[in-house]
Amino acid sequence: MKKILLFGAGKSATSLIDYLGKCCEEKNWKLSVCDSDLLLVQSKTNHFSSAEAFSFDISDQEKRQEFISSADIVISMLPASLHFLVARDCVAFSKNLLTPSYIDEKLKMLEKEIDKKGLLFLGEMGLDPGIDHMSAMKIINKIKKDNGEIISFKSHCGGLIAPESDNNPWHYKITWNPANVVAAGSAGAIYKNENEIIEVEYKDIFKDESQELDVPNLGLYAWYANRDSLSYIDTYHLDGIKTFIRTTLRKPSFCRGWNKIIQLDLTNKNDHDQIKNCKTFDDWFSLKKEKMFSLKNDFAEDDFFNEEFSEQIDFFSLRSDNQVPEKVSTSAELLQYILEVQLSMKPNDKDMIIMLHEIEYTLNGKNQGIKSCLVVKGENQIHTAMSKTVGLPLGIATKLILENKIKITGLHIPVIPGIYE
Repeated sequence: MKKILLFGAGKSATSLIDYLGKCCEEKNWKLSVCDSDLLLVQSKTNHFSSAEAFSFDISDQEKRQEFISSADIVISMLPASLHFLVARDCVAFSKNLLTPSYIDEKLKMLEKEIDKKGLLFLGEMGLDPGIDHMSAMKIINKIKKDNGEIISFKSHCGGLIAPESDNNPWHYKITWNPANVVAAGSAGAIYKNENEIIEVEYKDIFKDESQELDVPNLGLYAWYANRDSLSYIDTYHLDGIKTFIRTTLRKPSFCRGWNKIIQLDLTNKNDHDQIKNCKTFDDWFSLKKEKMFSLKNDFAEDDFFNEEFSEQIDFFSLRSDNQVPEKVSTSAELLQYILEVQLSMKPNDKDMIIMLHEIEYTLNGKNQGIKSCLVVKGENQIHTAMSKTVGLPLGIATKLILENKIKITGLHIPVIPGIYE
């Protein structure tokens, strides 16, 4: 009997658990799901006879190793910072590992041991990164096979709210980890545009209002650049390409508003001293506003707090007497708390995934272009498009590995035909 071990049962894991639960019922396999919230796991596994729910602290080495050593394959849906704990044990006990997260330098340190033991560690196997890699590489390899030369690659992806559930001035609701929404763009970005390397600081990430595109049948969206696009030029085998950028999509009004949230320093993770004396949201907001205007004299307050942004901050109740929760100690934590309250999905809300590749190339001396678009809508607050598009690639890959249909070993992301086909 094959045993699948999954760490993490949060928002993005619902469709993965459903898919694996059905696979295990059909094939007489076993699924173990571990999360810090036992009731959450039970709610997602109790309708599968082949699935078991567990809860323990992932930092408990003895317990963690007990579970990993008895599994055939391991999937980590934990926060990215915790993958290495699981990865190290997977190497020690010779277990294959899958994650939806970016492969970081820590994981790369294990590459020689992964190769030596003939294991498969498959990262970036969700939506973005994940489906974007697979769909892009299929197109890129087809163009190259036809002797085309790719001159521009732009890949846009966003976890958004469906138009029928879009009813707030931010035109956005939380469909994944809210801490990541608060921290979006904080690492800055670097990409290539018309043979020029563009570096963008955090304070400017959401600033450029020219960064807009029309999504077929859905209208105008804005994009902001993702972290390091340049590293994927080699990964995609596009050496010499003139333009290469990977981005995240939002509504234009969201980007305009979030740019001002950053200017107000409301995403600060290290301002304990400033916020400790703030009792209400208004105390906090007034403090930040006064500090910003004391540093910037190049625009008027009326222009900054225009009708659009005033509506957005009032939706967040930033100028209210709402009490700052005791557990909150930084601006980033307070903003996350506000997002979780004000931008949460209602039970029947539908989220939406948009992915759009824009590829320009030359073939037989002529300029050509391809736009490849994916739109997925969720069913409700639980069965989301985000959950489907992050979880199903992981689930399908897990099944194919256990069936010995993916035989590749090493540390990989899904950019090779043996995986993406």
